[in-house]
Amino acid sequence: MNVNIQTVHFNPDVKLVDYVNQKLQKLSTFHDRIIKADVFLKLDNVVHTIKDKIVEIRVHVPRYDFFVKTSSKTFEESFDQALDSLVNQIKRKKEKQFA
Repeated sequence: MNVNIQTVHFNPDVKLVDYVNQKLQKLSTFHDRIIKADVFLKLDNVVHTIKDKIVEIRVHVPRYDFFVKTSSKTFEESFDQALDSLVNQIKRKKEKQFA
C-alpha cells in the first residue's frame, strides 16, 4: 500500500508522520487490495485563537474509494476517529460484496 501524507498550513513532526504510517498499515488486515491511501492533515482557524486539527483520509481500492473527514483538538484524536470510521466503511462494503 502506498501512503501519501500531505499537510496544509504547517510542517509535520516526525512522530506524527510515523504515527499515521503505523496506524495505516493496520488497514491491510481489513482489506487486502488497498492500492493507496491519501492523508491530509490541516489546521483550521475557525475561531480566532483556537485551531482545530482536521484529518481527511481517502483510501483507494479497485473500483471504489473510501473517504473520511474528522476534526478535533489534536491530530492523533482526529486521526483515530477517522480511522475508526474508515474501518467501519470498509467492513460494511466487504459485507455487501459477500452477501
